[in-house]
Amino acid sequence: MLRMQVEEQWKTELTDLVRGASGGFLFGIPLLYTMEVWWIGSYVSPVRMLFALGFTFLIVFLLNQTSGFRNDTTTQTFDALKDSVEALAIGIVCSGLTLVLLQEITFNVSLSGALGKLIYESVPFTLGVALANQFLGKDQSRLGTDSNPKQGSNPKKGSATLSDISATLIGALIIAFNIAPTDEIPMLASAATGGWLLAMMAASLVISYCIVFAAGFGRQAQRYQHQGVFQRPFGETIAAYLVSLFAAMLMLVFFQKLHFDDPWQLWLRYTILLGLPAAVGGAAGRLAA
Repeated sequence: MLRMQVEEQWKTELTDLVRGASGGFLFGIPLLYTMEVWWIGSYVSPVRMLFALGFTFLIVFLLNQTSGFRNDTTTQTFDALKDSVEALAIGIVCSGLTLVLLQEITFNVSLSGALGKLIYESVPFTLGVALANQFLGKDQSRLGTDSNPKQGSNPKKGSATLSDISATLIGALIIAFNIAPTDEIPMLASAATGGWLLAMMAASLVISYCIVFAAGFGRQAQRYQHQGVFQRPFGETIAAYLVSLFAAMLMLVFFQKLHFDDPWQLWLRYTILLGLPAAVGGAAGRLAA
């Protein structure tokens, strides 16, 4: 019995952490692709770094008094303080890993420059962690509430699949539309190699899966019951990622960042790099559908 309770506590804690990180990506991914923040962070003074951390912690603490990223939110001051520290840690770790993935933090970057980028980029990310339960709500559904969850014919399966494809495309287009016309993608692509692109694809798939199927956002349990053609978690994640890549490519062509006479390697690099935020947008679109 004790072992089961401990395992359940760890499972709940892991779900809360995933929910917080997912909220951070939903809120902070556009700024992670903003070179002005990279530049400001490169030369910001230590005093301003401390101020940014303190200000972020204060805002997150106030948010945790009423919301937070846990299902069992509480207004107890001590618990809110602990959750605020944890939210700040999630924001710093996840934004740091993303900056490493984008090669904006490398061994060639000075320690102060890396810290500045990390702290400034973690601000919106940490706010997203604290607002995780406010984005799309907690999962209030319960398995088995539908008396016949497997009912429905092939048209219904096709309808569910089309609905998810449409929602993914809309969400991906919205995010990609805000990033594609900027110079960040060409700048990042100039340093991208095959290994980094594979890591980017893997990160996009993992983040997309976590947002939709592991974070405990609204109607997560219902999504496990869907009967569409690509409605299994892994199949849906892969299909949605392909749709997100298509949306990213469309926006790059629309804003003339890609031309039909460009080499295919350039198309591949640009599309995969924009595919990460597009996949996050696509996941948000499916949750909101």
